[in-house]
Amino acid sequence: MRRALISVYNKNGIEEFAKELNKLGYGLLSTGGTAKYLKSFDFPVIEVSEYTHFPEILGGRVKTLHPIIFGGILAQRDNPNHIQQIKNLDTIDIVVVNLYPFLETLNRGASIEEIIEMIDVGGVALIRAAAKNYKDVIVLVDPNDYKKTLELLRNNTMTLEYKKYLAAKAFQHTAAYDSHIAAYLSEDLFQEQFTLTGKRIQSLRYGENPHQKAFLYKTEDGYPLDAEFLSGKELSYNNIVDIDAALRFLYDFIDEKAVVIIKHNQACGFAVADDLLTAYIKAYESDKESAFGGIVAINGIVDESLARELYKNFYEVIYANDFSEKALEILQEKRNLRILKGSTKRTNWSFNIKQVGAGFLLQTEDSLKLDNLDVVTDVKPDEKDMRDLIFAWKLCKNFKSNAIVLVKDGQLVGAGAGQTSRVMSVRIAKMRAQDRSVGSCLASDGFFPFKDSVTLAGEYGIKAIIQPGGSRRDQEVIEEANRLGIPMIFTHRRHFYH
Repeated sequence: MRRALISVYNKNGIEEFAKELNKLGYGLLSTGGTAKYLKSFDFPVIEVSEYTHFPEILGGRVKTLHPIIFGGILAQRDNPNHIQQIKNLDTIDIVVVNLYPFLETLNRGASIEEIIEMIDVGGVALIRAAAKNYKDVIVLVDPNDYKKTLELLRNNTMTLEYKKYLAAKAFQHTAAYDSHIAAYLSEDLFQEQFTLTGKRIQSLRYGENPHQKAFLYKTEDGYPLDAEFLSGKELSYNNIVDIDAALRFLYDFIDEKAVVIIKHNQACGFAVADDLLTAYIKAYESDKESAFGGIVAINGIVDESLARELYKNFYEVIYANDFSEKALEILQEKRNLRILKGSTKRTNWSFNIKQVGAGFLLQTEDSLKLDNLDVVTDVKPDEKDMRDLIFAWKLCKNFKSNAIVLVKDGQLVGAGAGQTSRVMSVRIAKMRAQDRSVGSCLASDGFFPFKDSVTLAGEYGIKAIIQPGGSRRDQEVIEEANRLGIPMIFTHRRHFYH
């Protein structure tokens, strides 16, 4: 007799699937709660303990781990020796299993005892056995595959290719499951064997360029797009990268009314103010030319007045914590404008990753600390300058190195980033700022190797400087700042972002 073994925690769709399998002539085997659930619909279900003549033991920890079960799954149908060895057993031709909710239990803050009990043993073994013998056994771990599987079985059109696809999906399922357990049990984030898992949630039209394929995967943390898509065209690869950049800029200003405008993964506009409308106008005025076609991220709720101002310019994406009903109505008049509602709070990721050849680099996330600021010049910054210096330092952290940022009154007025020379970044920041450089405060993500950048700062009318310090020529740099009467702060922390 053909048999299907069903043991599922997620019971979505299982009633209809079991019903159709029964109609197709499959005898149903099941365990514990699943058997009880199916019997409630009067399906003819045989419990595994009845089938093996061995009761569940250890509070259900051992249910399916029995040679009668695994022999029926693993026997190769075209191997006479295998068939001879199981001649008194039925083969099991379909295995439908999904696993205990380990991650869900972990995320709801359960006790360690509860979490450990959610480590599935028998389910994983069943899935792996069925997937290994995919030529003869159909393995299903995802309720979304029930419909197509039934269609192929009804039409007698089941293919080896489809069974192989299900097997690969099954191994991916158990690999992800085990990676979460390993991460939980490990005391070291950077384990000897590191596994990162994600679920594909979107096929993108193309990647950075039209000839490149691209897909969006979601980790269990939900990052980077833990947001509700409200309207507009489908997000592109570059949109998603820019949204990520925007959120990184906003993370360090989470308690302020802040607005950032991103163009090609860099901030061309950024400002904080007492209200979001003022913050947006200041951010836009940071660099009106570059803002065209950029993306805007807003740390707060967009109201009608802000929406009307946003409407005046062309943007690819607007991302905010929320939108008033009228604001959304105004912005949705632009049918192609992508509007997203989501959090601007930092995620709980504690590392970042960069591919290098066939391998990858892992590092802990860069973090902002302001507990070791050291005024190293004779002239001290006043309270207003100190606010702008800290503002500039927070901004500079997320620009590509070598980064120079000029700010004035809570507004980005000029930036030079991604250059091979720090002094060149100073020149570019001045070019962007134009006359606004006078009276601005400067932040540098790395130390000044020579005094030339400070000399230029004096020529450009820059009022104060914040930088990590740590150069062999620090004393020369400090002396130049003293000569020019420019207050300078050392942070003793570098923020390179390659």
